[in-house]
Amino acid sequence: MSTGLSRIGLTGRLGFSNGPEGPAGKFFRSGFVWLPAALIAGLGAWTLLSSYASEPAESEPALRLATAAVTVPPAPSPAVAFGPRAFDPPTAEGEAIVPEETAPVDGLKISSQYWRRGGLGSNALVTFTVRNGNDYAVKDLEITCAFARRDGSHLTDRTRTVHDTVNMKSRKTFARMHVGFVNINASKAKCSLVAARHI
Repeated sequence: MSTGLSRIGLTGRLGFSNGPEGPAGKFFRSGFVWLPAALIAGLGAWTLLSSYASEPAESEPALRLATAAVTVPPAPSPAVAFGPRAFDPPTAEGEAIVPEETAPVDGLKISSQYWRRGGLGSNALVTFTVRNGNDYAVKDLEITCAFARRDGSHLTDRTRTVHDTVNMKSRKTFARMHVGFVNINASKAKCSLVAARHI
């Protein structure tokens, strides 16, 4: 009495024996070959499309710029333009516009400056005179100095805040202020005022 179990042990596979491979085996074997290829192609397409979606379009800034250029402010109404207050600048709430105050540094000027090396040649010591043309005293002067080689090529910048006061309509000399460490090749320096505080 022979059963189908003896065929399993001899052939090594389940199923009906219609020869070396059944029609179902051929179908699944060819399907498994195309499945990884389809997955790889789908993953590549998805990666490509997602990278394009994350990048901004090249024409997008131009469109924004064109839109901003076309925007025109509304014209003032005839009552405002020809009324008794025609020369007052229009505001949203009818309040007068207060002119901006000039910065304290605008009235300051470095009238003379020179520098020398200190320490073992790596410290920059700057002597400069500040003129205050403002109608008020200033303090906490912030200066920046640009150092260059002999041929004029830029080396480094150093910034320092001087916590001292310069009275109104006067000048003050600051001698041998340590600005910072500089390159050994620096031979020129140009200092300028960046900021100051109103007193």
